[in-house]
Amino acid sequence: MASTVEERLKEVAAVGQEIAESGIAYHDGKFVPLADAKVSIATHALQYGTGVFEGIRAYWNPAHEQLYVFRLREHFERMARSVRIVRIELPGDPEALSQIALELLRKNGFKSDVYIRPLAFKAARSVKVALRGLRDGFGMYSFPLGAYLPTGGLAAHTSSWQRTSDNAIPARGKLTGAYINTALAVDEAHDYESDEAIFLTADGHVSEGGGANIFMVRDGALITPPVTADILEGITRDSILELAAELGMVVEERQIDRTELYVAEEVFFCGTGAQVAPCVQIDGRAVGDGAIGPVAKKIGDLYFAIARGDSKEHPEWRTAVYKR
Repeated sequence: MASTVEERLKEVAAVGQEIAESGIAYHDGKFVPLADAKVSIATHALQYGTGVFEGIRAYWNPAHEQLYVFRLREHFERMARSVRIVRIELPGDPEALSQIALELLRKNGFKSDVYIRPLAFKAARSVKVALRGLRDGFGMYSFPLGAYLPTGGLAAHTSSWQRTSDNAIPARGKLTGAYINTALAVDEAHDYESDEAIFLTADGHVSEGGGANIFMVRDGALITPPVTADILEGITRDSILELAAELGMVVEERQIDRTELYVAEEVFFCGTGAQVAPCVQIDGRAVGDGAIGPVAKKIGDLYFAIARGDSKEHPEWRTAVYKR
């Protein structure tokens, strides 16, 4: 497993290098080379984490010669909710921001799977620890990205770092500063030669992964923590809940004990970055029989088929980038 973690870290470093050197970004109301989309070292968001971001995926379908963005508008709708928490004004409504994202992808001319990162932040050069009266900024960039987490079966570790509560630093919004919590937990997981972390809430129940929501299968039912378990209200999570119901599965949103994960038939993570990533080991214990289970495989296959446009199901979840 150690070599796997080392390989993952090398992949992350390679992605960072690619982002730094190429591409077109959107910054301060115009499209510019990504290398020119800069902010001051004195920027408030850099000092205090006062920003909100989104993660959006687009999938290249070579047979269609088309790039499909998955649930584009829903991501900007969530961003519009997140910025209300930290008093940031977006430069447009979800429809306007969706159009900027599509134009960004066209200008970059991608013909591969892509990740899109919008970022709204306190752009004032100020050391004032506050939210009101500070200038807002907005930018967006994109880059090719494959699997963020292994999708062929990963190992997870329950973190000693507690998930931040809604009354401390709310996980409901994708707040930039909050992700130090994630970084600490994921780094610890790597120390234990695992691919992903599992957060617990203040009362000891399962919250979510380091950067992904979590599902388990027990007695044939698909179960995930509720939105009140200090989780991000994931768009992929929402998609899976809908797909599972359509497949006739028993679906529950309820509290999950840590040890339930040890005795579950299946566990998997999901998210825009993670996609659908089955978990085959938790805290050194095999999940189920230690192999990818049938529920995760079925849901994963269906999710990817819909996102890539290989399935005709849920066309409202896909937005075509290139005009044909």
